[in-house]
Amino acid sequence: MLAARSASHADFDTHWLDFASARWLGSIGNDVGLVELCERCDGIELWADPQPNDQLVLFWLLDVLRPHRHIVSKLSLVQTDVEIARYPGKSSAKWRLPALAVTDDRLELAALAWNAYRAPTPEPCFDLLMHDLSAIPQLRAALIALLEELPGRESGLGATELRMLELVAEGETKPGVLSSELNRRGVFDFQEADLMLDGLAYCRSPVLAGLPTARAGADDWKAHQERMFSRLSVTDFGQEVLDGELDFSQYNPIHRWWGGTELTNERLWRWDAESRTLIVP
Repeated sequence: MLAARSASHADFDTHWLDFASARWLGSIGNDVGLVELCERCDGIELWADPQPNDQLVLFWLLDVLRPHRHIVSKLSLVQTDVEIARYPGKSSAKWRLPALAVTDDRLELAALAWNAYRAPTPEPCFDLLMHDLSAIPQLRAALIALLEELPGRESGLGATELRMLELVAEGETKPGVLSSELNRRGVFDFQEADLMLDGLAYCRSPVLAGLPTARAGADDWKAHQERMFSRLSVTDFGQEVLDGELDFSQYNPIHRWWGGTELTNERLWRWDAESRTLIVP
């Protein structure tokens, strides 16, 4: 994705600059690779939103650039407590935010975080919480938010799934509004939130009702329209899960990925939100 454009980037959204406007890039063009672009610059600021997924992208980018010492020497990191992407470019360009030098300790910490999330168990991410993470200001909050997406100790649902159930119980019935609201949590994008909603409705013991009887195919416009105007409600089983009386994973097959960890009913890593502890299967 980050290499110079080639035949392998024939499909849209396979090159890192596919979404970049030509007016942003000017004479640089949209075929350049990340490393090549950085080599042309006198200084490079990495601006990273505080959301967990944006922090993961930051760790990945720092890990990619780490071997290129001539580029690292030009790097600085800008971290904010607000979502930069929600502000117009001309506005955020005028901000005077502190830029942190990308030092070896920050590079090492980013690599540790990136490799921890890719590990076959969540233990390395949990173990990182016991260390001083201040070199990357948003790292601790991001790790906790990611760990909260593991199945909960009592409900068997991750934090976003549980919040989805709570919002419907509070009266939000529109699937599109629900997915947009949960996208703001910053762990999953709109499409992932939509798939998560499907997982709660199209399962052996659903916690949500109201979607069409079958999932819409990619090209089934009528089914997509039907879904858009459907009205969600919490099932009796869903209410018992919400009340902490029943465990979703005891009544439904689980098979999903959390980073590099494959979660199944037989190998279900859990998170205790109250004590902030990891529960081994």
